[in-house]
Formats: sequence, structure tokens, C-alpha cells
Amino acid sequence: MTALQPSSGSDARPGDLLAGTVAIITGASRGIGAATARAFAAAGASVVLAARDQAALAGVEQSITRAGGSALAVPTDVGDAAAVERLVQITCERFGRLDAAFNNAGGSGHPPTPLADVAVEAFDSAVRVNLRGAFLCMKYEIPAMLAGGGGAIVNMSSTAGFRGVPGLAAYVSTKHGIIGLTQAAALDYAQRGIRVNAVAPGPILSERLAALSDEQRAPVVRAVPMQRIGRPEEVAATVAWLCSDRASFITGETIAVDGGRLSSGA
Repeated sequence: MTALQPSSGSDARPGDLLAGTVAIITGASRGIGAATARAFAAAGASVVLAARDQAALAGVEQSITRAGGSALAVPTDVGDAAAVERLVQITCERFGRLDAAFNNAGGSGHPPTPLADVAVEAFDSAVRVNLRGAFLCMKYEIPAMLAGGGGAIVNMSSTAGFRGVPGLAAYVSTKHGIIGLTQAAALDYAQRGIRVNAVAPGPILSERLAALSDEQRAPVVRAVPMQRIGRPEEVAATVAWLCSDRASFITGETIAVDGGRLSSGA
């Protein structure tokens, strides 16, 4: 089973979801990226892990291989075109093709700051990693997928990609941009066997939220209709499904993984 053909049935085992596929996951050293790498490997994919933190990336690679999965760590700065091209080349040299990608690497660019006080360098940093990074990844992933007959890409947006958030000009604008970039790419390659979607997580138990006390997290929880914070594994499961045969007629969409927060308007 490949990432391109409709599923042959609904009785496929979870471990078969991505069996035999090859996937790149950026921002894979921690959080949602690391959880997704583990989910892909457990679903049968060979995963190529990319991030700037070489030591943390190696740790994720080791955890996957110890569990019996297939993983390769390739330290990469997604804002560097040559580095991203090298990432895709290494993937194809090692595994022979590329079937799927989760372009997850990102950063906020600046702490909460009124727009006129945002440093130009901080704004540019967010654009470089979040938006330029997603563009560069797709620029080099898509030809590799076309060479193999097609594939599936998921980009990382956010609920902040649907509406404004005060003080986060760089983050909000790049996450909006990723949704537009995803739609454009989906239309460009809809007839050539490549599906391109995005996910938009709400509050997820990342390192930042995990470091807060229950009292500090309480306002975040109250803003979610499901009255809890999401888990990285829940985003990972959505990404794996979008890259699988089971989502074979879905492209150009951004899926919110937010416990109903966008629907509530909170």
C-alpha cells in the first residue's frame, strides 16, 4: 500500500497505515514533531528526522530504532535552501523515494509584543523558518514525490492561522500564509498525484505549557470547549491519517485539532 492509492478496505491494522512509505518530518526533535515521527514509524513508515538540534534529534532517532522502527536523523535548517535540498537528496539516496512529508518546523519570532515594537529581525526570523521553510520544503519534496508517482504533504499551521492574536504579528501572519501556501500547492499538483493539506492545532501540551502549573494552565483549559489541553499524539494521529490512503480524496484543507476552540469563537 502506498500513500497514493485508495485504501483497499476499512479493516487495515493501525500498524499498516503507512506501511512501506518513506516520510520526512521537520521540527522532529521535540513536541509535535517528535510525536509524529514516532507515530509514523509505528504505522510502518521509514522516517527521516530533520531539525537544528542535533543532540535532541539523535535522541528521537534512537527511541524509534529501539522500538523497532526505521529512522534517520539529518540535522537541517529549513530556512536554508541548500540544507533542505540536501535533506531530500539524502532521503532519496537512503530509501529510494519520498512518499510523505510533515513540514512542522517553526518558531514564533518574538514574545508577545505590539506590532510597532516588533524588531524587524524577529519578524524576518519567523518568516524565514515558518513560511519560507514550508515553501522550501515543498519546493524540494514535490519533485522527489513526482519522480515516485505522487505523495502527501502536511504543513503546520495553527488556529492563529485563522484569526488574529494580539502581540503575535509574526507568528499569526506566517501561519495565515501557510494556509494560503498549502492551498496553492494543492491546486498546482491535484492532477499529478500529490495531496497537500495542513493542520491547525489549538493548545497542545508542549514543553511550554507542560512547564506551567495547573493554576497557570487553567485559563487555557477554560477556553477550550472540551475543557482540556490537547496532546502531541493527537496532532500526530491526524497528520498520519492525512498522509495515508484513508485521506485519499482530501487536498487543500486545513484541519483544526483544537478541541472545538475555533468553533466556539473563544
